[in-house]
Amino acid sequence: MTMLTLPRIASLFENHGTAYYGGEAISQTAHALQCAQLAEQAGDPEALIVAALLHDIGHLMLAESLTTDMRHQETGADALRDLFGEDVTEPIRLHVAAKRYLCAVDPAYFETLSPASVHSLSLQGGPHDAGQAAAFAAQPHATAAVRLRRYDDLAKVVDLQTPPLSHYLEMAARCVRTA
Repeated sequence: MTMLTLPRIASLFENHGTAYYGGEAISQTAHALQCAQLAEQAGDPEALIVAALLHDIGHLMLAESLTTDMRHQETGADALRDLFGEDVTEPIRLHVAAKRYLCAVDPAYFETLSPASVHSLSLQGGPHDAGQAAAFAAQPHATAAVRLRRYDDLAKVVDLQTPPLSHYLEMAARCVRTA
């Protein structure tokens, strides 16, 4: 498993961030910046803002390696675990499960999903059943993952102005684990 550094993260966005984000009409980088901006505007802690920025970093990593398992949330969280603490990595790891959870506990939530997100939901196992939803909600970072998920769903606005990547990478630098 490749462990990420801040320069490597910047390089992944530079090299692969212009690709369209999963069937949506915006790039991976625009989606990441919009997610981070939503978390920042909501007054979330920097760790969650950084998680919002990096929640799909696994997609950028997988763009370089077709031999890697396609579970982008696991790939990204695992690659970031030496750089950041669980307050960053666990919402990333749980953001797909959070979509499945929200579909189970909020009947109106499913109707808000884009067609691409509905398609990926079916690939991800569909809505949780009651037991899965309860197990998800009991996890320490479930609330943060749900917040991240909601930003993820909203961060698909074509041509929305956001702060530059450097703004959020500065936050990421402040969230890096100290040895």
